[in-house]
Amino acid sequence: MTDTESSTSTPVTEVPPFPEPRTCPYAPPDSMLRLAERGPLNKVRLYNGRHAWLVSGYSQARSLLADPRISSDRTNPDFPILAPRFEAGHARKVALLGADPPEHTTHRKLLNPEFTLKQIQAMRPRIEQITGELIDRMVAAGPPVDLVTALAVQVPSITVSEMIGVPVEDSEFFRDVAGNLMQSSDAQTLQTSARQLLEYLTRMAVEQEREPGSGLIGVLARGVLAGELTRDELVQIIYVLLVAGHETTSGLISLGVMTLLEHPEQLAEIKRYPALIPTAVEELLRFVALTETGGLRVATADVEIDGYRIEAGDGVLMSASLVNRDPQVHDRPHEFDIHRTSRRHLAFGHGVHQCVGQHLARLELEVVFELLFRRLPDLRITVPVDQVPLRSVEFGPVQSVLELPVTW
Repeated sequence: MTDTESSTSTPVTEVPPFPEPRTCPYAPPDSMLRLAERGPLNKVRLYNGRHAWLVSGYSQARSLLADPRISSDRTNPDFPILAPRFEAGHARKVALLGADPPEHTTHRKLLNPEFTLKQIQAMRPRIEQITGELIDRMVAAGPPVDLVTALAVQVPSITVSEMIGVPVEDSEFFRDVAGNLMQSSDAQTLQTSARQLLEYLTRMAVEQEREPGSGLIGVLARGVLAGELTRDELVQIIYVLLVAGHETTSGLISLGVMTLLEHPEQLAEIKRYPALIPTAVEELLRFVALTETGGLRVATADVEIDGYRIEAGDGVLMSASLVNRDPQVHDRPHEFDIHRTSRRHLAFGHGVHQCVGQHLARLELEVVFELLFRRLPDLRITVPVDQVPLRSVEFGPVQSVLELPVTW
């Protein structure tokens, strides 16, 4: 791969590091906002010294995410790695997220029927029950409570484990292993946690192949029996669904609560008129900079786009946080506005890799925000926002808070 720059790109001497620490938990770093002002594509420097293209323009990101020359194959030696923990061998072979068609197409066809809007909406009563029971526990324990461990992590974790078909007696083990996986800060720890989870999922797969049951793992086991995928692929798919669904939704719950509390007038409107919550969720998806990348890719051929030349072997990072604040698309892009009606954001990506679980994520967020602020209308953070501990950039580009102490 070459780092030769085109005439429109950032000079090599000014290539900034990526990702960079934040000062506001739910907003991209000021340095990245300034970088986006230079143009829709700029080079950034990764932790290992390699350069990659950071895409901050909405139209350019949509175009590149739909371009078959921009690959998701993480086994490609030129694929951009954003943190040491992703050096782990397991992180380089990833189903769904890290696969191109036709493999990706086959896997999505198996999953899509389980994630339709109708199927997901049918889960609302159960997600309301899960959320209500967790809030009951918070109330019983009494304030202060860490909202991350008490609610934000629990809702997607319990929901996804039930969707997968994890037996009730294994739920605690399953969540513990998954939690360790999310918090691993280096490649060795990640690999150890991943191996434990993969071994567990493999045992489940073997059992399901003997007698497929309900849940996603049963659906995929039938695919194995029909020759549509291998057991290893089944395990990888379930693993990715767990990690992707757990990490992103839990982060959005925490950062979403923080954002709403930081905008009390709009939160008061939501409390008075809960019908505003779906629109507010869309604005949170746009506004909250959950991740600095909405897609990691590597170019397999030269690509010309709007005067920029991406060469074969170049890493390409779609910055969801910057793309969703593109002033060419959104008026007042850095203002939070629950009355904004546009859904033109890339929180769930675009193209063939658009998030299969987006309906589920929206539903979980709607339920949590509605129940939490109805049950605990005086909820507030007990420390200044700038003192809330943030996830380190060494963990990678997905942002979250480590703790969110609240009272009511």
